[in-house]
Amino acid sequence: MSQLRKDPISGRWVIIAGERSKRPDDFRKAAADRPPEAPGFCPFCPGNETKTPPEVFALRPEATPADAPGWQVRVVPNKFPALSRGGTAPRKGEDLFVWMDGVGVHEVVIETPDHAQEMSDLPLDRLRDVLWTYRERIVSIGKEKQYRYIQVFKNKGREAGASLSHPHTQIVATPIVPKRVKEEIYGAERLWDKNNECVFCRILRQEVERDERIILRNEHFCVLAPYASRFPFEMRVYPVRHSARFADITEEELRSLAATMKTALSRLKNALSDPPYNFLIHQAPNARMILNGGRIVSVDRSYHWHIEIIPVLTKVAGFEWGTGFYINPVSPEIAAQNLSSDAPSAS
Repeated sequence: MSQLRKDPISGRWVIIAGERSKRPDDFRKAAADRPPEAPGFCPFCPGNETKTPPEVFALRPEATPADAPGWQVRVVPNKFPALSRGGTAPRKGEDLFVWMDGVGVHEVVIETPDHAQEMSDLPLDRLRDVLWTYRERIVSIGKEKQYRYIQVFKNKGREAGASLSHPHTQIVATPIVPKRVKEEIYGAERLWDKNNECVFCRILRQEVERDERIILRNEHFCVLAPYASRFPFEMRVYPVRHSARFADITEEELRSLAATMKTALSRLKNALSDPPYNFLIHQAPNARMILNGGRIVSVDRSYHWHIEIIPVLTKVAGFEWGTGFYINPVSPEIAAQNLSSDAPSAS
């Protein structure tokens, strides 16, 4: 089983996943220099359902059996999980070195039977089904109280970390709340105390007023280039309605989000010649209340779920790792101009 280990200085937890280990030779070639995925066989394509672990969820006609062709969306446990299902894992330690068993959930959402059909290509109803599947899995996993945070993320392209090209998303549930999520929550709570208002709602209002970094907006969602963008053409998708949890999305919002994501990803594809990218859903932890410096924080009032879309166009290097500063060669204002229409861009 893998382990979760806590850095004694930063407080950051790291997953040591021995089952996914590689030999030194596997790391010697840069990803861009590796040969492309072998043609022919794909474990996620219809007809190869027995090549994956048994499905835990699927959207399919009632007449079709599980683990057989006929599905529209299919969810399976990751064959090489970073964390494995189990009960509550107590923390253990020797002096400064704290660790716990690698208990958690690691699933794969196979978004479509079509190997070549990315999110930007999916019809709206099919994309809505994928987003609805995220919601269903978050709700189902969240019933197991030992899991404190659920992360939904997608890696598109080898440079973004995808090992298989068939369109898929991953869901990982962890027994601790990740440090970065805590930092967002504590920052949001601090600004709630100062302004008596959700800081995300305030950002949305001011961004709409300024109209300098808006990429697109509709009744339910706003997509913008963040003011302090870390990466070129980074995008964030915010629900207009204040909500801390993706699982609380309504059916009307779900359909609107499908249209929003399709437009945003299509613009990214047109403007940047179909780049690799990561996207991730940031949402509140499973608990409605968390401790912050001995004080109970109501996450629902101050936190606001959102989606980050990050094209992989530059590499994080020594300065970024050493300082935590990011150097972004494209201003968010220029990025928003290039992404605010469907026209192809030379950028």
